Amino acid sequence: MTTFGDTSGTRGTAPPPWASSGILQVHRGAIVAVALVGVGFGLIALFWPQGSLLTVALIFGTYLVVSGIKRITAAFIVPHLTTGMRWLTGLIGLLVTATGIVALANPFRSLIVLAWVIGIGWIAEGLIDIVFGARAIVSPRWLAFVSGAVSILAGIAMFVLPAFPLQTFLVIGAFLLIAVSVTTLLTLPRGKAAATAT
Repeated sequence: MTTFGDTSGTRGTAPPPWASSGILQVHRGAIVAVALVGVGFGLIALFWPQGSLLTVALIFGTYLVVSGIKRITAAFIVPHLTTGMRWLTGLIGLLVTATGIVALANPFRSLIVLAWVIGIGWIAEGLIDIVFGARAIVSPRWLAFVSGAVSILAGIAMFVLPAFPLQTFLVIGAFLLIAVSVTTLLTLPRGKAAATAT
């Protein structure tokens, strides 16, 4: 687990008045929920490799929408973010949500298009995690870097996977989804941080 930067010496602005420990608990719950959704969908894909393009779109598209909404929420409730970081986090969240909606809107499009949409969403998520680590918004920083690197590498892998049969795509994609979901927990703020953020 990680914690958002200490209240002393942080580079961000002071937390908004409504960024209470209760709000941060909601943020913690959102991170855990996204991770559980991703792991659950990944396991479904692993045990149901006979799925179709519809399966790919539903599993990965739904995950991206949920994850994007979590990012948008974080832009409002995570303390010690500068205005610029709040905008960046929110815009990345919108991008990730949009990629999920695109995947869900037309699930019968080609596997290449779906893979690229999913890959772009994961890369966007990875970039914001790395930015959070670089700006010490998440500490220890290296956990944010690991989370971001896994998401980016998974996104890049999605650009290559359409070369494989659909069933192989689903199995490998499922492992990547589980990996991305588990490493999302590395950005989880500790209860102590929540308590000191008020």
